[in-house]
Amino acid sequence: MTRKARAPREDRPRAEKTATLSRPSPAVSAGPALARLEVRNLATIRELELDFAGGLSVFTGETGAGKSIIVDALGLLLGSRANTDLIRTGESDLLVTGFWNEHGDESSASRRLAAQGRGVARLDGEVVSVRELQEWAQTRLTIHWQHSAVSLLGPANQRALLDRGLPEQTGAYTHAYREWQEARARLERLRTGERERARQLDLLTFQAREIAEVAPLPGEEEPLQAELNRLANLETIAQSAAGALTLISDGEENALGFLGEAVRALNASARYDDASAALQQELRAALDSLQAVSGELRAVAEDGAADPEQLAHVEGRLGALGKLRTKYGPTLDDVLEFQAGVEEELAALTSDEQTAGTLDADVEALLDELRRVGAKLDSARQKRAAPLAAELLAVIRELGMPHARLEFRLSPLSEPALYGPSDVTIQFTANPGEDLAPLSDVASGGELSRVMLAISTVLGADTPAVVFDEVDAGIGGGAALAVAEQLHRLARSRQVMVVTHLAQIAARADHHFKVEKAVEEGRTVSRVRPLSPAERLEEIARMLGGNTSEAALGHARELMEGKEVKPSNRLKV
Repeated sequence: MTRKARAPREDRPRAEKTATLSRPSPAVSAGPALARLEVRNLATIRELELDFAGGLSVFTGETGAGKSIIVDALGLLLGSRANTDLIRTGESDLLVTGFWNEHGDESSASRRLAAQGRGVARLDGEVVSVRELQEWAQTRLTIHWQHSAVSLLGPANQRALLDRGLPEQTGAYTHAYREWQEARARLERLRTGERERARQLDLLTFQAREIAEVAPLPGEEEPLQAELNRLANLETIAQSAAGALTLISDGEENALGFLGEAVRALNASARYDDASAALQQELRAALDSLQAVSGELRAVAEDGAADPEQLAHVEGRLGALGKLRTKYGPTLDDVLEFQAGVEEELAALTSDEQTAGTLDADVEALLDELRRVGAKLDSARQKRAAPLAAELLAVIRELGMPHARLEFRLSPLSEPALYGPSDVTIQFTANPGEDLAPLSDVASGGELSRVMLAISTVLGADTPAVVFDEVDAGIGGGAALAVAEQLHRLARSRQVMVVTHLAQIAARADHHFKVEKAVEEGRTVSRVRPLSPAERLEEIARMLGGNTSEAALGHARELMEGKEVKPSNRLKV
C-alpha cells in the first residue's frame, strides 16, 4: 500500500519551539530520509519537534542531559518494547511521530503509549500492529545502541557478515538443507514409530473390518425400524383386519351384500335411463374394488403371527447398526464418515511402510546433494573472507588499533547445520605479538565499538538512515579523530545521527544539536536545539576542556577547520 497522507493533526504534538536547520545538507544516496521527529511526554521531554537533513548530525550535551532520549524515541518507532516508565510523570500518554520524505512524498509513522499500558501504532494515520510498524521502520532506520556492539559476539551475526554478499549460495544451501531434514525426519518417524504404527495398523484394520462386515447403507435404519414395528404388532394388525372383514363381507349383514342389492335395485331403471345405467356401472366397479379389498384383508387377518426368522433378521440388522453407531456414531452417517477416514489412514500407513524401504536411499541422496551445495557455499565464503577482512582491517587500524589483525575462520562441522557445513568466527587481536583468538574472547568494549563502526563503514548500513548511540565510548585521542573521519565518510552515502561526547566527532558534523535540561515550574524539562556556528564553537570548546576559555575556543576552532585531522587513505563505501 502506498501511503502519502500525513498523520492526523490530533496525533502530532505542538511544540513550543521547532528545531530547524539552516545549513545546506550534503548529498546522500537516494532513499527515504527521516525529515522530522515529533515527541510528546517522553521522559523529561514535554514537547519537541526536530527537523533533520542528510549528512552527519550529532547530539551533544552535559552528562545527564538525556542525550539518548532521542534514540529512545526512534527506538519506539522501530518497535522496541514500550515501558510505561517512559511516560512523563503526571501525563496520561506519550506520543512519538516520525516523518520520512520518499521520492517527493511524505510518509509518517507514530506510536502512542498510554499510562494504562495500552498502545496504538499508526502508519500514515492508519492503525497497524506494532509488528507492522517495526517491519516498515526497519527498512528505513537502523540504530546501533550502546550495547549493540555486543551482538558481534554471536556466531550467527559474525557468519551473517560474511554471508551478506552470498545470497545465491546461502539460498541454495538452505533449500537443500530443508529438503534433507524433512526426508530425514520422516524416516526417523517411520523407524522410531514402528511399534506405534503396528498398533495403529491393528486397530484401524479391526475397525475397518468391523464396519465392512456390517456394510451399512445410507438411510437404511428407518425402513428397518418400520418393518420391526410391523412384525411386532402383527396380532393387532390381524385383529383389525378381521374386524374390517366382518363389516365388509363376513358379517350377517355386510357391505358387499348391501352393495349387491343396490346394483340389483337399479336393474329396472337402467333399461330406460342412461343416468341410472351409469350409476349402476359405478356401483358394480365399487363392488369389484370392495371384493378385492376383502381378499387382501382376509390375507392380513389370517397372518396373525410373525415369522421368527424374519423378525430375528430385522432385529439382528438393527442391532448390528446400533452397535456401530455406539462405537463410531452417533448417527449412521457418522459411522460411514468414520469408515472413510479409517480407510484413508490405513492407506497412508501402508504407503509409509512401503516407502520406508526407499526413503533411506532418498535421505542419503539428499545428504550428498547438501554436501555438494555446502562445499560451494564454503568455497564462496573462503573467497570472500580475505578481501572483506582486509577492508575491515584497514578501517580498524585507522581507528586507533594500528597493530590489529582480523580474519574470518571456517571450522567444519561433523554434520551439516541449518546455516552451513562450517562454523564461521571472527578471529581478532589488537595487540602485536598476540595470537588470533575469537573476537568474543579478546575484544574490549571499546574495541568492539570500533569494529562495529568499521563494519558499518565498509558494508554500509542496511537502511538509508543509521543512528549511533555513544558507540564512541572509551575512545579518545587519535582514535577519536579516526572515528570522526569514518562517521563523516559514512554520512556521504547515508543519513547518520550520532549521540556523542567526543569533540572530534562533533567538529565533523554537518548539523549539530545540543540537548539541555532546565527546570520549569518545578519540573525538569529536556530540550533539543540546533546550534548556530558560534554556539557550535562554544559547545565543542566545552567538550574539549570543560570551559570556553580563549585557549579552548582556539583549539575548538582549529578542530572545526580540520587542522588536526590528518589525511587518511580514502575508503570505498
